[in-house]
Amino acid sequence: MGIYLVSVDAAEWFADGEEGGKGAVASGLDAELKRRGLPPYEPAPGRGAASWFEEKLSPPMTGFAEVCRAHLTPQEQRVLGDWSVLVPVSLDEPVELPIGSAYTDTTLIAGAPQVLALAERLAAVIGLPAEVPDASENLALTFWFLEGEAEELAATRPGLWSEDLDTAFYVALYLRAAQFSLRYGCPMTYC
Repeated sequence: MGIYLVSVDAAEWFADGEEGGKGAVASGLDAELKRRGLPPYEPAPGRGAASWFEEKLSPPMTGFAEVCRAHLTPQEQRVLGDWSVLVPVSLDEPVELPIGSAYTDTTLIAGAPQVLALAERLAAVIGLPAEVPDASENLALTFWFLEGEAEELAATRPGLWSEDLDTAFYVALYLRAAQFSLRYGCPMTYC
C-alpha cells in the first residue's frame, strides 16, 4: 500500500467511467487550454511496459518542505508540490479543476516544463549527484534511495544532498517525473 506517482498512457487519459480513467480531467484541461488560446493536449501514443514510470512516495517529506520554503516562493512551491496531474505542456499558471482526484477534492494540473525548472533549481541547491537513477525502470529511485545505494554513495561523496536522503529522494522524484513526462509526452498522476 501507499501512494505512487505513475505515468498515464493515452488510453487511460481519455477513458471515462473506468477505474483510474482521466477523461473528465482531459476534457477540463482542453477547455482551459482553449480558453487560454492554446491547442488541446494530446498525449503520446502508448509506449509499452518498458517506458512506464512508477515510484512510491514513502519517506517523510518534512525536510523537502523546508528546502522548498527556503528556496522557492509560495507560488513556486504550489507548482512543484501541490499538483495532482503533471502534463508535458507549458502552463504559466496551473489549471485547477473542480474534479476530485485520488487524494484531494480538486485536480491541480501543472506543466512539466515549470516543474522541471523548479526541481533543477532544488537539485542544484542540494548538489544532487549525477548517479541518481534516471527512473527508466519502475521504482528505480525508490529502491536506490531506500535499499542502500544512496547511503553507499553518501559515504564516499558526502554533501548537502546526503545530509537528508529523504529530501534528496523528493527532489530526485520531481526532477525525474518532469523529465519523464517531457521525454515521453505523457501525463503523471498519483494513485
